Parts: sequence; structure tokens; C-alpha cells
Amino acid sequence: VVSTQSTGIKQINLSTPKMAQRRAVIQLYKELHFMGRDYPAGAAFFHQRLHNAFMKNSGETDPEKIDGLIARGRYVQKEIEALYALRRYRAMKQRYYDEEEIERHQRNIERYIRELDSE
Repeated sequence: VVSTQSTGIKQINLSTPKMAQRRAVIQLYKELHFMGRDYPAGAAFFHQRLHNAFMKNSGETDPEKIDGLIARGRYVQKEIEALYALRRYRAMKQRYYDEEEIERHQRNIERYIRELDSE
């Protein structure tokens, strides 16, 4: 923490690697927390698990492990985004296609795959 005497306002030096990691962790938490509002099992369930996961690792001080945890968090974030995209796709598919048409397309695809395998 850097203190200025003239104004008396404390300023945080964000140029150090430790502070940059701290900022990255906080940003990741905020992004995941925001994404949790649409989680299929419910926002409260997601937020509690998110909080527990971050608290479990809150005592970590090794910068390399922290970077690994941040990378893992980014991976989880991408997986959640994929889950949401799949859910949107399935909802759209249900709106525009009826079950019989879907089954017919699946049979055609399976037949086409069998033909390719037999060649």
C-alpha cells in the first residue's frame, strides 16, 4: 500500500505480480458469480459452491499454484458457457422441430454412417 501525504488517500500499487493475481482472482469470482444466476440447479446452489471453492483455496500463497487455480477457474467458466449454449440450442431445437422429424433425421444420419463404414 502506497500512502500519499498531501491527500491522505491510500493508493494500492497494482503493478506487483501478487496484486495482479489478486485482481485476476477477484475478477474471475465476479464473472463466475454473475454466470451462476442462470445455473440449472439454481443460483443459490451455484453461489454456495462457488464461495466454498474460493474459500477452500483462500490461504494459498504460492504464485504458481494460484496461477494454476486461476487457469482451472477459467476452464470451469468455459465449461459453464458451453452448458448454457447447449441449453439454448436444445430449447431452440424443441421450438422448431417436432420429435418425429428429429427421429427421422437421426435414422438418416445413422444409415449414412453405416454406409460410410461399409465402404
